Amino acid sequence: MNALTEQFLDHVTLECGLSANTRAAYASDLGNYRKYLETRGIRSFNDVTRKHVLDFLTSEKDRGLSISSISRRLVALKVFHRYLLRESLLSKDVTEVMDSPAIGRILPTVLTYKEVERLLGAPAGEGKFALRDRAILEMLYATGMRVSECANLKVDDIHFDSGYVRCYGKGSKVRIVPFGETARERLQRYLAEARPGLTKARVDRHVFLTCRGSAFSRKGLWKLVKEFSRRAGIARAVSPHTLRHSFASHLLANGA
Repeated sequence: MNALTEQFLDHVTLECGLSANTRAAYASDLGNYRKYLETRGIRSFNDVTRKHVLDFLTSEKDRGLSISSISRRLVALKVFHRYLLRESLLSKDVTEVMDSPAIGRILPTVLTYKEVERLLGAPAGEGKFALRDRAILEMLYATGMRVSECANLKVDDIHFDSGYVRCYGKGSKVRIVPFGETARERLQRYLAEARPGLTKARVDRHVFLTCRGSAFSRKGLWKLVKEFSRRAGIARAVSPHTLRHSFASHLLANGA
């Protein structure tokens, strides 16, 4: 259960762009929840019943927690159980029918056009890593791909003639996403000039490769975006999800 909790925390951090404080709050709430279940002999979230959840919340009330804190606990449990169900890690969401305050969506920062321009130009030079990193940043912004979709993108998923990429998102759902001329140029140059020097004689069809010749992890891409946002002089926290949200917001602002 601890491994599933950590997987969820990585998800809300890397893919949803939630702040460190929000992650810490989820970690605290779910840690207390997991410990309570273990004291009741529960070793799998699939064995949790609605009564277990209610008993946990009652025990929190008995400890003196305020109504607002208990409501936050329930929100965290509902988001967590919903995530496990969506990832096919849970057979049934016992929290689905439980009343809770409206779950507000915490949206990441939207970059300005100038900030995006500085970020996309942050990887300096003409070496293979600079070409790769510029292509990664451009694709994240130009397509609005999730970080996991970018990490898992295969060479065969790119269709230059038609100007789109095929992404495999949540629940193995396929999305067809168009990209523009700048993204095309940066991606083609990376594939032609940089990627061959990163393959390390491996047969790997992932588009973006690390210095070891392996596919990027979600965390690896997150660190890359964070580093180049620092180099670009962007004071606010930036993640791959920030680029995804900026992509959508800029499209809407321009009439999409």
